[in-house]
Amino acid sequence: MINETTKDAEERMTKAIDALRRELATVRTGRANPALVEDLRIDYYGTMTPLKQLASVGVPEARLLTIQPWDKGSLGAIEKAIQKSDLGLTPNNDGSIIRLAIPQLTEERRKELVRVVHKKVEEGRVAIRNIRRDAHSMLRELLHDKEISEDQERNAQEDLQKVTDRFIADADQVGNDKEQELLEV
Repeated sequence: MINETTKDAEERMTKAIDALRRELATVRTGRANPALVEDLRIDYYGTMTPLKQLASVGVPEARLLTIQPWDKGSLGAIEKAIQKSDLGLTPNNDGSIIRLAIPQLTEERRKELVRVVHKKVEEGRVAIRNIRRDAHSMLRELLHDKEISEDQERNAQEDLQKVTDRFIADADQVGNDKEQELLEV
């Protein structure tokens, strides 16, 4: 029972770190990255659809994204969604492909994005701590139901704390990597 609880918590923490990585991939750096727009929601014939299901996104140059929709009729909707998004990018539509030029970031914008990264990393840490709290509750429940002893519960909580510390360090590392990428000129 204890191993199952710890293993479940560890799996959920791994998923929290993966979600943090995906979330940070959407933060714009000075380089073109398909993750910036892949999950952008497009109103495609009344259905909100992720861009990656409507088009292929390519990176022909370091500062250029190309979006080539499979259905040419969706070009206008994709262009509108990009303009409405908070990416700060202006789409260039030539009738068959959309080009997004990624401008150089200003120092002020970099600092603002670093604050966004810190906020997202803190949300990731909170998610990990919530998972730890849930696991603690399950261990206390096992102790209350007399399925495990107090010593077993204490040892399991110490192990759980070590796992939590490891994942929080991972979240911090992911955040530091993204911060370095942002501050790179």
